[in-house]
Amino acid sequence: MTRPSARTTGPRLRTRRIAIALTAVLLAAGTGACGTASDGRTPVGGHSGAATIGLLLPENQATRYEAFDRPFIERRVEELCPACRVTYADAQGDPVLQRQQVNAMISRGVKVLILDAVDVKAVRPAVVEARRAGMSVVAYDRLAEGPVSAFTGQSEATVGRLQGEALLAALGPRAASARIVWLDALSPAGRPSEREKAARSVLRGRVRTISTYRPARWDAADAYALMAGAVAKLGAHRIDGVYAANDVLAGGAVSALEAAYIRPLPPVIAQDAELSAVQRVLDGRQYMTVHKRVKDEAYAAAEAAVALSRGEKVDGMAEDTVSNGTASRIPTFWAGAEPVTARTVKDTVVKDGTYTVAQICTAPYRAACVKAGLLPGRT
Repeated sequence: MTRPSARTTGPRLRTRRIAIALTAVLLAAGTGACGTASDGRTPVGGHSGAATIGLLLPENQATRYEAFDRPFIERRVEELCPACRVTYADAQGDPVLQRQQVNAMISRGVKVLILDAVDVKAVRPAVVEARRAGMSVVAYDRLAEGPVSAFTGQSEATVGRLQGEALLAALGPRAASARIVWLDALSPAGRPSEREKAARSVLRGRVRTISTYRPARWDAADAYALMAGAVAKLGAHRIDGVYAANDVLAGGAVSALEAAYIRPLPPVIAQDAELSAVQRVLDGRQYMTVHKRVKDEAYAAAEAAVALSRGEKVDGMAEDTVSNGTASRIPTFWAGAEPVTARTVKDTVVKDGTYTVAQICTAPYRAACVKAGLLPGRT
């Protein structure tokens, strides 16, 4: 399997090729044609142009899902297939609920399902049932087990590596004696993620200690409570760095550190490039976040789903293949990831249009934006 580099531009050229290929497909097939699935299965939902595409996202605590993933997918589906309809649900972090949602999609006659799994193993039986019902499944962001037809996402190992490298860079020569607080939830099956394993591999042997705390939910309140407990146990000035699995947890951790009057704050690293996290990065309360090119990922998923809804294979459009343990050579579309620090906000999330300067540089952050070169003037 080809692995993306640590700083990769993602499938922009590939996405363009997908769009061109899909345009040809749609012109050839006609806007009303859906055809028969290329593997001989009868597509769910009949043969009318009004195909229903399901979208199941894992939770709604991280703002990216409602602010970016869902609207990007819905927009691209509408552009490529105006007659298609997207039906959506989020699983609220519950793998049992998500399996029920997959079954509901089958009952509704959904033709293709874009699935971001809460638990990639637990969802496998539901994916098998979907396939038996004639539904194609596009695994999104996390590689679900079972007979999926395509996968689009970032390399979790790349994200973890970027996080680990950023924390080492922030610690500098102090790394060898550094004590790290680790905030990261396990998967519902009780396993560390590939991201966590990659980040720990970067830090292993290069920092003094890692104290691990596991929030029960991807929730800022849980992170706040655990960080406050870490401060009480370890001492206010015996925390040299914080690994927060995502920006939601990072926000809770920063609030707890501030409530303990810790100055200066230790470097906090996370991922997702949420707007509040980018603002914390600018004003120095968070050292780094990882910007994952969600638009590229979402567009690739939508394009694959539309092609599959029309009975077309996506093998020729994919840039790679992966195995999920139950299926091999799954057509795969990689999206890029890159670190965001105060010095790179302008060249990452602003440059690619994720946020405008006006969205980031509200009044409390004006001085930080001037310092970072986002706004003219003096601090």
